[in-house]
Amino acid sequence: MLSTRNIYYRIGKKLILDGINADFLPGKFNMILGPNGSGKSSFLKIFSGELNRYDGNISYAGTPLEQISKETLACYRAVMSQQPELSFPLLVEEVVMMGRYPHFHFQPNKKDHEICHAVMERMHLLDFRNRNYLTLSGGEKQRVQFARVLAQIWEKPADGFRYLFLDEPLTSLDINYQQEFLQIASSFCDANTVIIAVMHDINLAIQYADQLFFMKAGELIAQGSSETLINEDLISKVFDVSTSIMSNPVTGKPLVLYNQPLAK
Repeated sequence: MLSTRNIYYRIGKKLILDGINADFLPGKFNMILGPNGSGKSSFLKIFSGELNRYDGNISYAGTPLEQISKETLACYRAVMSQQPELSFPLLVEEVVMMGRYPHFHFQPNKKDHEICHAVMERMHLLDFRNRNYLTLSGGEKQRVQFARVLAQIWEKPADGFRYLFLDEPLTSLDINYQQEFLQIASSFCDANTVIIAVMHDINLAIQYADQLFFMKAGELIAQGSSETLINEDLISKVFDVSTSIMSNPVTGKPLVLYNQPLAK
């Protein structure tokens, strides 16, 4: 489990996060949604350990985050940031191998190479392995970056949990790869893994998430399963848009239909 308690975060005098309490459980696909500027990415950066100037408490399986060294954390926590960029002409297989850096000191061993091969095969990247990363399309780069973070936590830990954090991971991906991306991420959901994704597409989130967390103006507005949580009043409150909710004829889950922005 990953728990946050009374998380406050400010930039200057502006309050970005306002006392957030949340529990992200293993075996669940946890997704955070909210409008632009709601604090979603800042929240992820804080509980992932990227930002440390905040008030409150974060714990990984009961251990306070500040008691975990960055080197140790990197062995079982992987983060895919928004539009990660590289400016060096590395091969695709070299970028994927970067995910294994926390696990070796000087050079990768046979197991590291086997893991990277397995990840590239799962992501359909073997034909790209000797391509210059900089020559890839935006969607192809996104897939390579996902392969990199998966390589970092590919092995289940002997004890404890592994953690996968995804910050708006579907940028630049077409519809086919959006579905494949979320299916692969979903396949990681087990009792040993905590997965948290910041999302924009409500209907995709409803399709794949086990637990939804809605944020607005730095506050956690609501949390729960889509079946118990999604209604027109909540979507209106969070996103300032008029909607109609129907049952998805394929999945039976709620389907959000957008009408128009609410008058301000």
